[in-house]
Amino acid sequence: MISNFARRIVCAFLLVLLGAGIMMAQNATSSLRGTITDPKGSSVPGAEVTLTSTERGVSLSTKTDRDGQYQFLEVRPGTYTLEVSAAGFSKIKENNLVLLVATPARSDFQMTLATGATTVEVTASLQTVNTSDATIGNAFNQTQLSALPFEGRDPAGILSLQPGVVTVADRGKVDTNGDSRGGAVNGARSDQTNLTLDGIDNNDQVQGNAFVGALRTTLDSIEEFRVTTTNSDAESGRSSGAQVSLVTKSGSNQIHGAAYEYNRPTNMVANDYFNKHAQLQNGENIIPPRLLRNTFGGSFGGAF
Repeated sequence: MISNFARRIVCAFLLVLLGAGIMMAQNATSSLRGTITDPKGSSVPGAEVTLTSTERGVSLSTKTDRDGQYQFLEVRPGTYTLEVSAAGFSKIKENNLVLLVATPARSDFQMTLATGATTVEVTASLQTVNTSDATIGNAFNQTQLSALPFEGRDPAGILSLQPGVVTVADRGKVDTNGDSRGGAVNGARSDQTNLTLDGIDNNDQVQGNAFVGALRTTLDSIEEFRVTTTNSDAESGRSSGAQVSLVTKSGSNQIHGAAYEYNRPTNMVANDYFNKHAQLQNGENIIPPRLLRNTFGGSFGGAF
């Protein structure tokens, strides 16, 4: 039989793991803050602020404090509608408010006096500059992931398109005699990069790759991700290098899915200068290298 002391040890260990998982899960969320004022610029305390996602059927509510400030912490990234209402003021409704992963957002409002049952509707603009904290990085949403070209539908390929991020060696090979980084963010080693998938540690502890985690993710499974290249905050933890936060798609109220075929043909590929020069030097025919690629896949989801 297991003694009470052993049970306590096991329970304490599980609580530590659970707490660590909760702390790491913050990397896969976003946040929203703001200040509500009246026409004279004074704070409006007690205003009702509601954040709604019709796609997921989620609604969050809070009230402004005595300084007219509100905040929503650990919100799942996505597109939301923000509503603000207070006695004596017209209701404000902000549509298409996009919250990106690991990117704090801010939305301030100056309310107008109500002359009847009126609602002021505004359309949110995508925040391009982070003014909430000192983190530097880029977040990519589903539109960008679908429109940008990926070699072999590998979502990690977009990481090297950002400032300060380069691919040093072939990610598919382990070179123990040469450069061990495989990729670098602001000159740091690859094992200084922290990769999380939905807030869970996804680092490859054996190879220490900068761009590819232990659990590989497909392009169709990712909703969005962000690479914090420098000045990561305390909730990221683990290392001083880049913080790569990937968020997978969630369910919705409707059945949805997709199917695709990624084809790289052989008759529509251009030949580069260096390859043609080498072929001429060797007396070979000038033809591009042959590489035929077909990648099939699909996805399916719903309100399960």
